[in-house]
Amino acid sequence: MSARSRSFGAIAQAYERFRPGYPVDVYDMVTAYAARPIKTALEIGAGTGKATRLFAERGVAVTATEPDAAMLAELRKHVPAHVATVQAAFEELRPGERYDLVYAAAALHWTNPRNRWSRLAAMVEPGGVFASFGGPIEPADPAVADAVCAARSPFVERHDVPSPDGTPPEAEMQWPGTELQRSEWFTDVRQEVIERRLTLTADDYIGHLSTVSAYLVLPDAQREQVFAAIARVLPETVEITTDLTIHLARRCEP
Repeated sequence: MSARSRSFGAIAQAYERFRPGYPVDVYDMVTAYAARPIKTALEIGAGTGKATRLFAERGVAVTATEPDAAMLAELRKHVPAHVATVQAAFEELRPGERYDLVYAAAALHWTNPRNRWSRLAAMVEPGGVFASFGGPIEPADPAVADAVCAARSPFVERHDVPSPDGTPPEAEMQWPGTELQRSEWFTDVRQEVIERRLTLTADDYIGHLSTVSAYLVLPDAQREQVFAAIARVLPETVEITTDLTIHLARRCEP
């Protein structure tokens, strides 16, 4: 898992180009849940700043943290000038300032589970909000999804990230909501889903796969082979499901 978490820097520009951004619905859902003004936010694993923009462009003072220098450099090209940036992994952040909101977009699964929630709690104002959101991107047509799976199978068994705590996909509450429900530092845990579908060209779908860690850690020759195999089974355009699962929790009052 650690090799996969460190694999993104070499493709920072492709990540920015091919990964979808986040809809304003996420911002609306987080602020409605907060039920009080969100003036400051800390982002964990900000990548190229797709979720950073969502909050910063609506007046939130965001501190975006990202361990990879190339990803952070790409982020700085796309976010408002008032965004503060810190090159650091979550585990390297030192508790000090507290924020109205701490959030992670498709990044929390890369953090070390040891003391994860106590560290997070130390960064959130009492009564403040923690949010995590993301989701897989897969072909909407089951036949296309099966063909892609068969084409990649000699090289990559699965290209998603399994649930860190082993929660099965059919469970009503998914990770990290499962861990938040057991945490002594957070309460009022909620899970919401924003359904989305997008249509990509076959080339852009391959471009998206080129930013997925399961492929990034392959040797170059194998990566070229698997993408060629997948390209052969794709239609000219690929409708994809890119539903976002959002978890929200409130920092317990002292």
